[in-house]
Amino acid sequence: MAPAQARAEQHATRAAFLLPGFATAAWAPLVPYAKNRTGLDEGTLGLVLLCLGAGSLLAMPIAGALAARFGCRAIMVITLLMAMVALPLLAIAPSPWALGAALFVFGAGVGACDCVMNMQAVIVERESGRPMMSNFHAFYSIGGAIGAAAITTLLSMRVSPLLVCVLASALMIALLAVSVRWWRRDRAPNDAPMFAVPHGVVLAIGVLCFVAFLAEGTMLDWSAVFLHEVQQVPQDRAGLGFMCFAIAMTVTRLLGDGVVARLGRHRAILLGALVAAVGFGLITYAPPLLPALAGYVLIGLGCANIVPALFSMAGNQKAMPESLAIPAITTLGYAGVLAGPALIGFVAQASSLVFAFTAVAVVMVLIGITSRWVRV
Repeated sequence: MAPAQARAEQHATRAAFLLPGFATAAWAPLVPYAKNRTGLDEGTLGLVLLCLGAGSLLAMPIAGALAARFGCRAIMVITLLMAMVALPLLAIAPSPWALGAALFVFGAGVGACDCVMNMQAVIVERESGRPMMSNFHAFYSIGGAIGAAAITTLLSMRVSPLLVCVLASALMIALLAVSVRWWRRDRAPNDAPMFAVPHGVVLAIGVLCFVAFLAEGTMLDWSAVFLHEVQQVPQDRAGLGFMCFAIAMTVTRLLGDGVVARLGRHRAILLGALVAAVGFGLITYAPPLLPALAGYVLIGLGCANIVPALFSMAGNQKAMPESLAIPAITTLGYAGVLAGPALIGFVAQASSLVFAFTAVAVVMVLIGITSRWVRV
């Protein structure tokens, strides 16, 4: 492949990661508007929000099978268009049922694209001959930061939610149009199975992904609660923890491919897991705010390269075709994001948040240790 074409495919893959990150973050500032418009209380809103996760989890394995048959390009275009069409509907859905239906379509589009973009990334990384997955995943975070900032700014300027969503979708269409010609059209052989239950090394990688995403989900949903309720940080400053985590993760992923290249994937996972475990220990047992915030930074540094390295391992294993392996570990990983915060809540209810966060630190150490036996 010509160097110019390879670079174009790499940039287009970064755009493929940025787009669903942007779309997901664009929805977050709209949640209060949707809640008020539909008259939902907190409990019912939580149930409606499950539609987004349900759409994602159901669409991922289907998207992987379709991508194997029709190529990554076609499926990424269709799924991104689903998300772009659903986004304005989220701004005008008049009832809980309509909101749930729009969230299901939106979640299916974003989740399916998340799955297929990793399939594309595995192919592009393998052809480059060097680690690139951390950098690709960094652009998902960058898309999220841009989306959250842009949508929040427009809403603060009193632009209507519907117009904000239309503008966001138009911007996504423009980036899609620039990138689409460089997305892959590789197809699986005609005799390749459409679905398969993950087994062997793929199942092991998927379980590790579940735990790694569980840790990330814990930061998303529980970091502010922990700072406020356990460490008595004022509520208006409780978001500092997640901010430190997110910045550290994004920067580390931008630079992480060099680290993975020097250490190798197994050592990078082990080191990252141990650093994250130390971070969880700091935020749990260091009462002053500054050491606690340093803990959030360490969690971001540690978690940053674990999931990208696991996806690269899934792309290099021979037990299952990557068109089956990538959807399997993506689905298991996102199950960790959805189930993790709930598990933390159950454990905290039975004991305490301190015990729950300590348990996450322990399982991060286990990720590092067990990853040594996952050979591809």
